[in-house]
Amino acid sequence: IRMKIDSQFPSHWRNYVLQSVYASVTVFLITLVLGMEHAVIIASIGATAFIVFAMSNSISCQPKRIIGGHLLGFFVGACFAVFPFMNFLLIGALWHALAVGITLFAMVVLDFEHPPAAGTALGMTVTGYSQDAAIAIITSVILLAFISHYAKPFIRDLV
Repeated sequence: IRMKIDSQFPSHWRNYVLQSVYASVTVFLITLVLGMEHAVIIASIGATAFIVFAMSNSISCQPKRIIGGHLLGFFVGACFAVFPFMNFLLIGALWHALAVGITLFAMVVLDFEHPPAAGTALGMTVTGYSQDAAIAIITSVILLAFISHYAKPFIRDLV
């Protein structure tokens, strides 16, 4: 593997820096609201921030996919979190895998494909439902969808 600097970087370095800062600020604010006990969910929101700020022309960056995918992941994960036997390794692993698989299935069937939302399903299955998580996820995905829609003319596709 040979590492090289993107050929667009020298002429568009400001976009690279600013969009990375915007993504960092977004994840910082979400982390303040959610707290580190929801690190798995924060990771999925961080992946969405990457798509919004680096891949603005991606199909996964459409607001309906950001909101729909994460809400599906949140709902499926919260439903799976109430299963009482997740302390057993094999059953817990199967249950976590099913939460991701069912979320993937629902996203594809409903045309809400957004890969980071599978992480939201896993995170909710691991941490369980909380009102703080619900508010933070809903707020952050709406914010990121809003940014995706309205900032598109000002954000350069970096990938």
